[in-house]
Amino acid sequence: MIYQNKLFRYIMNIIMILLIAACVLPFILLISSSFSSETDLAQYGYSFIPRGFTTAAYTYIWGIKSSILRAYVMSFVITIIGTCASIVMTMLFAYPLSRKDLPGRGIISFFLFFTMLFNGGFVPTYLIYSNIFHVTDTLAAMIIPYLLMNAFYVIMVRTYITTNVPMEVLEASMIDGASEVQNLVQIVVPMSKPIIGTIALMSAIAYWNNWTNGVYFIQTRRDLFGIQNYLNSVISNIAFLQTHTSSSINASQLPSISIRMALAVIAIIPILIAYPFFQKSFVAGITVGSVKG
Repeated sequence: MIYQNKLFRYIMNIIMILLIAACVLPFILLISSSFSSETDLAQYGYSFIPRGFTTAAYTYIWGIKSSILRAYVMSFVITIIGTCASIVMTMLFAYPLSRKDLPGRGIISFFLFFTMLFNGGFVPTYLIYSNIFHVTDTLAAMIIPYLLMNAFYVIMVRTYITTNVPMEVLEASMIDGASEVQNLVQIVVPMSKPIIGTIALMSAIAYWNNWTNGVYFIQTRRDLFGIQNYLNSVISNIAFLQTHTSSSINASQLPSISIRMALAVIAIIPILIAYPFFQKSFVAGITVGSVKG
């Protein structure tokens, strides 16, 4: 039995090492490629050790640092506002669903789950947001479509509240004269910090990495572009230059691939910094909110 337990631990340790390597090695390859010359990348491909070490990509980015900084600020604004709004909307939806005495609870839960399997498609969704809600070229276009509400988050929070918030406590507080709003703010929210931290991290990552909203709904207000949309426009500009450069200029010398890698490094830095602060809540929330109930 002892031998079997040790063998099991060894196997699991090997599996964990392989999984960690699968997560870490792409970052090493990304950073290495950002310091490699464009010629060597085109000739030899990617390598974990930079070939033809150069900082040309970062030099180019430094030359447009003011524009990148503005896009960074806009991304922070979008992420903070969107994440806070998403948490509020999710809690306001999940708390009533956690109450077994809610009229029509089963029907509402069915329609919520239905949206996880089916949707109206891109064209109807775009027409609704652009023609009815008029979010085109507004800050709302970067916050509301596709991101503000997520059925999976609602189900996670509902399950967490049902499992970890005793209904007896809520009933006792209502006997003492508390309202549903007071129960939510003073009891449910403090007891749901792990799951709130989980959906906050997931929402923040979704908002930070989102670029489709800018492509679909931002037509003239380029100042609303976040870092992802701006970096996408930089890559597109470089691709345009490579396609339309004169014959006297070697297009292969334009640092296209290395700049993509350098831009990706810059874009993921805030997420890498924020994740350790949410890790404890993320692990606890995702475990309890998804497995139980």
